[in-house]
Amino acid sequence: MRVAQLQENHRVNAGASAQPEPPACAPASSRKVLVIDDSSTIRRTAEIFLSQAGYQVVLAEDGFEALAKVGDVRPDLIFCDILMPRLDGYQTCSLIKKSPRFHAIPVVMLSSRDGVFDRSRGRLVGAQDHLAKPFTREALLQAVQASVADMTRTQGTDS
Repeated sequence: MRVAQLQENHRVNAGASAQPEPPACAPASSRKVLVIDDSSTIRRTAEIFLSQAGYQVVLAEDGFEALAKVGDVRPDLIFCDILMPRLDGYQTCSLIKKSPRFHAIPVVMLSSRDGVFDRSRGRLVGAQDHLAKPFTREALLQAVQASVADMTRTQGTDS
């Protein structure tokens, strides 16, 4: 009897985990995400996770490349690594947020450092959130969902 109950619990739990994810508040395919990171592994991982979820993904290797692409692409969300050569993530975020054209684009900082100082400094330059590396698919998509929800809430109060 106990074995049958355990097998039934396992079957029910296995079925529950196979449930599809709830849809986003807007079609993912209409959302563009810019991922800025000097690590090709992180860029590629983010691209795979986001593309599989239906997002349009644009990649940049550093802050200078990202600034050139922001104007062309007009992303809905930006993930920005903190430690990059030439122009670091804090400087990149600050420049994006100082621009009247781009200041409303949410920026999520990416870093292997997840301390209070790093999070606070990101907030000071205008970052909306902080995502620790290495990230999971779920954590990355949760950050996107939170940013999309915040954008929708902000746009609703602006009108």
